[in-house]
Amino acid sequence: MLAVLLSLGLMFADARDRHLSWVRSTLAVVAYPVHWLASQPSQFARALDSRLATEADLRERNTLLEHENLELKGRMQRFLALQAENSRLRDLLGSSFKVGDRVLVAELLQVELDPYRQQVLVDKGTSSGVYVGQPVLDANAVMGQVVIANPLTATVLLITDADHALPVQVNRNGLRTIATGTGLVNQLRLPHLPKNADVRVGDLLVTSGMGGVFPAGYPVARIVEVADDPNSSFATVNAEPTARLDRSHEVLLVWTVEPVQAAPNTSAQAADRQLISMPPLDTLEQPEDRS
Repeated sequence: MLAVLLSLGLMFADARDRHLSWVRSTLAVVAYPVHWLASQPSQFARALDSRLATEADLRERNTLLEHENLELKGRMQRFLALQAENSRLRDLLGSSFKVGDRVLVAELLQVELDPYRQQVLVDKGTSSGVYVGQPVLDANAVMGQVVIANPLTATVLLITDADHALPVQVNRNGLRTIATGTGLVNQLRLPHLPKNADVRVGDLLVTSGMGGVFPAGYPVARIVEVADDPNSSFATVNAEPTARLDRSHEVLLVWTVEPVQAAPNTSAQAADRQLISMPPLDTLEQPEDRS
């Protein structure tokens, strides 16, 4: 009973006034070698697998990479021309052109994908410039944001966590809404769309830039279900994240042009309040040409 009362008192003091944050940071530094050692077997297995690849496999991979590199170079030439044209149009409109975001590669040390908490631990912390609220991506799309930053590690809350909400927009028509986590690693929910909203299966959802946490234009998910629930005033819209949340080994920590200084509020209730402050969905502006 004494242990239970002491635990409850410590949790109350930490949740109310954050008096124990320094203890958590100290314990995270002490536990870092344990997380590092626990991640070594999987890293060793991947390294061994890459070394045991046959010569034929290596030649095939090299050929595929050469073809992909040539294709990407051709696309890059087109993108550079479009970027220059976009910059000139922005100058004509009197708006500033956003420079590219700075990123840092981090490796995963620990993964939690249970229905009650979906988060990962990465091997970069405040000593590398990581801050609470920092956007985190993988090679395909948005993964989540940093919620705890310690000197050597950081905890990333995934976008599928039940307590996470993310402002998004439909890439096809610019319709803005909120994507909330469901506790399932392959599903997001769009709970605030009216039944006459212009959404379709296959639509790509991208970050809208609302809230100042995630930069605009990054892929988030694709809509996989649009249904009419007669018991609800809103449409039932589900989407599947395009990030490899359950398979990625490395992530990208993104520094936006103006990093967020205050810790973000990642609760679905805060997202609801933000959505209420938005203009009606049928009066939203069309998206800018971000090509």
